[in-house]
Amino acid sequence: MQRPPNRAATPATVEHPPSDMTFEYRNQTLCAEEVPLEEVARRFGTPCYVYSRASIENAYGEFTRALRGRKSLICYSVKANSNLAVLALLARRGAGFDIVSGGELQRVLAAGGDPRKVVFSGVGKSEEEIAAALRAGVLAINLESEGELERVARVAGRLRKRAPIAFRVNPDVDPQTHPYISTGLKQSKFGVPYSEAERLYREAARNRHLRIVGIGCHIGSQLTGSAPFVDAAARLVALAERLERAGIALRHIDLGGGFGIRYKDEEPAPIGQFIDGALGVLAGRKETLLLDPGRSIVGNAGVLLTRVEYVKHGESKNFLVVDAAMNDLVRPALYDAWHEVRPVRETPLDGGKLYDVVGPVCESGDFLARERRLAANEGDLLAILSAGAYGMSMSSNYNSRPRAAEVLVSGRTAKLVRRRETARELFARESIPRWKDG
Repeated sequence: MQRPPNRAATPATVEHPPSDMTFEYRNQTLCAEEVPLEEVARRFGTPCYVYSRASIENAYGEFTRALRGRKSLICYSVKANSNLAVLALLARRGAGFDIVSGGELQRVLAAGGDPRKVVFSGVGKSEEEIAAALRAGVLAINLESEGELERVARVAGRLRKRAPIAFRVNPDVDPQTHPYISTGLKQSKFGVPYSEAERLYREAARNRHLRIVGIGCHIGSQLTGSAPFVDAAARLVALAERLERAGIALRHIDLGGGFGIRYKDEEPAPIGQFIDGALGVLAGRKETLLLDPGRSIVGNAGVLLTRVEYVKHGESKNFLVVDAAMNDLVRPALYDAWHEVRPVRETPLDGGKLYDVVGPVCESGDFLARERRLAANEGDLLAILSAGAYGMSMSSNYNSRPRAAEVLVSGRTAKLVRRRETARELFARESIPRWKDG
């Protein structure tokens, strides 16, 4: 239930000044572009995800500018944020898409995305998903095992098609990031071993139901330095050269994504530094360069807007119990990830107490932030920053909680792009069986 703000209460205190122009204070109120977040909460309730159209477009533009003059395709990673409005925004700007499920393929198509610009990744594609991708006419299916090679060939033969394939090769490069999001090491479930890749390409080349179109890799997420990314590119190009000598031609080289953003005090390298390094490695090669960014396009374009339900003072800790929870934003509980918390109403920097910002979910791990200095009262609005990636897309209905609403802001206009679920919708597809014994 949405509660009006307590006008007599002392608002929360901010420790960090705004770092960009997307979410900044105007007349002491935090805004998304030119829309006050207080207005968003009043119109759409809380918890609520709020995205900035300008921020998404500007982040996408960083890639297009850095790649100017090079034959390339930016395949946005749908898993980062799969809202149809976000996908449509990028599709209209010519983006391709990196997908990891049949459901994501359907989302891309529903948003107006071009299937010929879709790369289908993921280690566990079902026969039904492979068939759907072939019928849609995707750019490439990234194979991640020998078993998948056989399955894709079998499905393609049944459909009387030649499947466009690329292998996702595991370059065994340490991305120097969180172990849960490192995907290019030997022990990772992703990709085929570098040492096996050439043999697998030769096998694919002999199969009349397969058409080799490219090669790819992805070493991990939240990369802050470009060196591992460039090292992986160099290993991939060396393999492409060996394949070329073996008579196996490639149309594209996919270097993946994983470009990091600033959550707290990280200093990620500029996108141009990643791309310049890769272009140096690719110098003289004619293949189309594919990149699969996700977090770097939408991560800092979104906030999770939440309202304080209770201020709880404990013996050893103080808590702000808010109406958002780990089911809305699981990254802090899953990765111990840090998200900046800002009050929607700006106040002086002094004062406040240390609080853990927690939700109503019945788990000790239900927290959004720990040990933050804030001065807050019941009814105050807080914004959880850098929540545009892996926020709503990883949310759940745990504790039978309806998922948050989603709002897209453009200039002075805010539009609802996903309405909040109702409790009845959560069990609308369930049924209670009738038994003979009652």
